[in-house]
Amino acid sequence: MLKLEAKKREIFGKKVKNLLEQGLIPAEIYGHGFENIHIAVSDKEFKTIFRQAGESTIVTLVVDGQEYSVIIYDVQKDILGDNIDHIDFYRVHMDEKIKTHVPLVFIGEAPAVKEKGGVLIKSVEEVEVEALPGDLPHQLEIDLSPLTEIHQSLHGRDIKVPKGVKIFIEPEMGIVTVIEQQKEEVVEAPKEEVVAEGAEAVPIAPVEGQSPQETTPSSTPKQK
Repeated sequence: MLKLEAKKREIFGKKVKNLLEQGLIPAEIYGHGFENIHIAVSDKEFKTIFRQAGESTIVTLVVDGQEYSVIIYDVQKDILGDNIDHIDFYRVHMDEKIKTHVPLVFIGEAPAVKEKGGVLIKSVEEVEVEALPGDLPHQLEIDLSPLTEIHQSLHGRDIKVPKGVKIFIEPEMGIVTVIEQQKEEVVEAPKEEVVAEGAEAVPIAPVEGQSPQETTPSSTPKQK
């Protein structure tokens, strides 16, 4: 069970900058039939939990000794995307199904890539699912080993779906495909200019302080 400590906050608006400077992230707990709760969580502790839970695993949020079952619903970052500015936690009823998005994880190696030099193209990275909170998967797996030929694909029907989970994707929708590796276009080097028959090098009078040098061959034919 993943637990995250939090505390109620009375700071709002522009003043939340003070929280951020203290290593705290302003957040909200809300959900169907529940009253909103304004809280703050440790930046460091939240990032640790977020790496494990993602947006589909139940987290127990402990606020002043009171426990709430939540999922991490939304994480807002600053313009540069380096720091978290705000978090929304969605409080769930453990006996009511909820919808959320779950990432796809591609496992194994496609023989068409390893043995035939193909390139793997992923067209879907996550899938919407519905399940009871306790049945929500952290991720959904797709085995790449059936991809033995170039231009072969895996589809929505190939996703391994745990018991009690419903996924919202068309069975025939392409998830991942192996394509041919594009060949590099060979560009021929320009041919050297051919000097006209009878042409000769024309000497240039040396500039004072410099040694004599020749120009490139003149294309003017020699007068006979």
